[in-house]
Amino acid sequence: MSTNGPAAKLLVVDVGNTQTHFGVFEAGGETVEEHWRFATVRESTSDELGAALANLLALRGLRFGDIGCSIVSSTVPQLSDQWTAMARRYLGHEMLVVGPSIRTGMPIRIDNPREVGADRLVNSVAAYERVRSSCVVVDFGTAITYDCVSDAGEYLGGIITPGAEISLDALYERAAKLPKVELAEPRGLIGKSTVDAIRSGIAYGFAGQVEGIVRRLRAELGEGITVIATGGLAGVLVPFIRETIDEVDDLLTLIGLRLIYERNRGR
Repeated sequence: MSTNGPAAKLLVVDVGNTQTHFGVFEAGGETVEEHWRFATVRESTSDELGAALANLLALRGLRFGDIGCSIVSSTVPQLSDQWTAMARRYLGHEMLVVGPSIRTGMPIRIDNPREVGADRLVNSVAAYERVRSSCVVVDFGTAITYDCVSDAGEYLGGIITPGAEISLDALYERAAKLPKVELAEPRGLIGKSTVDAIRSGIAYGFAGQVEGIVRRLRAELGEGITVIATGGLAGVLVPFIRETIDEVDDLLTLIGLRLIYERNRGR
């Protein structure tokens, strides 16, 4: 995890099943200078990842030499190896990988701590660092996950449900007469076409799910819990959710990765 001097920037990478979200933090700072999303391709090689990274950095006047340290969390195991190989070859350092041996500063109070997804733990670390009290992170990705943190900063566990895009795909595959629909805002609650009816069902159906689950979590953990939404589909679904989400932060996972990197600096 060595750096290339005091001006070296930190690269943080969150590899999800559907999208990869990564960003660059200013040297030694807490500000994300730039961030990008692209589709996760499980067959990507380290060279392909390096080429994609180089092109996106160049769009903002950055280059490999500006990156002195990096960290990755991944829900796709084979891509962890490809990202670390990319960093070794093109960035000239070992990329830190979020995993069971990493120091997070957060006790994990579940039956098997190794089962916690890296992204879920990273989100929880970032959320607790922000509010310093009990909180829930709702991550709108391939799945919708609800991760709960105690007032003492302990990871308590969570809830996992299929995400909106999975539900759309399943509806198309299993219902012969229904069309394949892009996830988008419905024109109204009552659909005037099959497409609008499906979009309404997804938007308001998932809104109802989130509202119901968070209501139950507040009853169990206390009404004062802070609920933070993040993830690639938060911007589409959160507008339909009433009085349940306290904050929306698209950068929450990237911020958590920076925090965990700082807690493991020099190891």
